[in-house]
Amino acid sequence: MSLFLDILLVVTSLGLILMVLLHRGKGGGLSSLFGGGVQSNLSGSTVAEKNLDRITVFVGLVWLIAILGIGLEIKFG
Repeated sequence: MSLFLDILLVVTSLGLILMVLLHRGKGGGLSSLFGGGVQSNLSGSTVAEKNLDRITVFVGLVWLIAILGIGLEIKFG
């Protein structure tokens, strides 16, 4: 079980990094420093962005569950 949780944690950590980097900058942060704030928001949020948001939240929840599982295994295992 420990090996499964460790692998799950590594995979979800890399997935979260990828998902966050795929998001479009909303402006005002580091993305506007490199020209991301120049773009205009014509149509608002697209279906692809909404799906990316949902996938990011799901991967984040799986990551949180893996962290809690590892913590419980360390405490009680």
